[in-house]
Amino acid sequence: MIQLTLLYDVQWVDKACTPERFRCRAFRPPFPCPIRMSIHFLREWGKGYCGCSARESSSPHESRLCPWNALPRSTFWIYKRTVAPGQRYQLPTHSRPLSVLSSNCEAAMRAIRFYGPKDIRLEDIPEPVVGPTDVKIKIAWCGICGTDLHMYEGLMMHGPPTATEPHPVTKETLPVVIGHEFSGTIVELGSDVDKSKYAVGQKVAVEPLLPCNQPNCACGSPDTRNLCSNLAFMGAMGGGGGLSEYIAVPHQLAHVLPADLSLEIGALVEPLAVAWRAVKRSNVKAGDKVLIVGAGPVGLFVLKIAQIFGASWIGVSGRGSQRCALALKYGASAVYDAADAGTNVVAETLKSTNGRGADVVIDCAGRQETLDTALWAARSGGTIMNVAGWTTTPTINMGLMLIKELTLGNSMAYSGEHAELIQAIADGKFSNLEDLITRRVSLDEYKEKGLNALLHEKDQHVKVLIHP
Repeated sequence: MIQLTLLYDVQWVDKACTPERFRCRAFRPPFPCPIRMSIHFLREWGKGYCGCSARESSSPHESRLCPWNALPRSTFWIYKRTVAPGQRYQLPTHSRPLSVLSSNCEAAMRAIRFYGPKDIRLEDIPEPVVGPTDVKIKIAWCGICGTDLHMYEGLMMHGPPTATEPHPVTKETLPVVIGHEFSGTIVELGSDVDKSKYAVGQKVAVEPLLPCNQPNCACGSPDTRNLCSNLAFMGAMGGGGGLSEYIAVPHQLAHVLPADLSLEIGALVEPLAVAWRAVKRSNVKAGDKVLIVGAGPVGLFVLKIAQIFGASWIGVSGRGSQRCALALKYGASAVYDAADAGTNVVAETLKSTNGRGADVVIDCAGRQETLDTALWAARSGGTIMNVAGWTTTPTINMGLMLIKELTLGNSMAYSGEHAELIQAIADGKFSNLEDLITRRVSLDEYKEKGLNALLHEKDQHVKVLIHP
């Protein structure tokens, strides 16, 4: 007989009681119903001890079970009954028997999951299992993206996954782990992973694209994986996410970082890749005059990359003193605060370009007024590149586009840019990227000091990083 001593509090019956709370396989089916209670304290089970984060306390404390291999393969007893708050109850001999399914316990980790607009929760979930071609990563840092804000506000994610409809690629329904701008360290390799390329202890940044890979889909080419009609993003549509302690990803999506590069900068690689592709697709070349509309993280990254590509003049239009100040610090030729009613971005751009207009305008904001600014500020025959994620449907002045013979293009995320971008970082083409990290917080502080800060104190922050 194996005995458990439980400290049980009836106040927790409706809060912590789902099968996911209990990582040991013995607490799973064929047991006919969830264990409607919280485990606060566990004493030894036969030969070993499980309950590494549990402690004996008079206040409710949820136990997260450790990966424990000492559980004997035998029968033990589960006892369910309501007792007084805080009462300790030892399992009697007539309690219900249940066969242990496995001698291994399943490790739990903390993660933030998205249930729907305004509904995110920090929970204990199983650690990911490494497949034959996967690498398992201990996540170090994860950035908060504008997409995360839009999801939380209910401005995106109207299609699968939903609570009832799974995503066609990941096969997951809500809730899903969120966060797609992340870096970490490899802690485990799948059996079929190339050991000459990947090793435990390597720093990596993850490219979180999950295309369908169907033969009739546009994602069949390495350069167009981002154009998949059923594209899934890790950290938004299933497959795990960066706001968790661990993730298992297909090895080809884990890009090895230089050993001397900090993991904080590694977490900036994903948004940097977005900006890198946008500048490439806009064909910025040496001597071009470029106007960037939007001085958020992607806009500031575009500024740095346009310099690398040889632009001779770069104007930045943004909202907020701190972001505008960073644009100046990063070497913008001119900065226009669009929040100032007296600022006419189009007139100032024409003045700075001898009345000609910008060769390239890159819209990183995605609003009607920013698109209008781009159309009027671009030179005749110029290029407008949209890299913003829109939450509304804009009106486009096609007559103006025709008269000026403008080219309007779009840049969707990335597809293959990570490797060349990481090489550019290794070659020293970027400097002072740390300045864009304006706050570092823990997973517990994600909503209050991360999400809410970017929603309500936008002028005070650029990139907020979360450490799981």
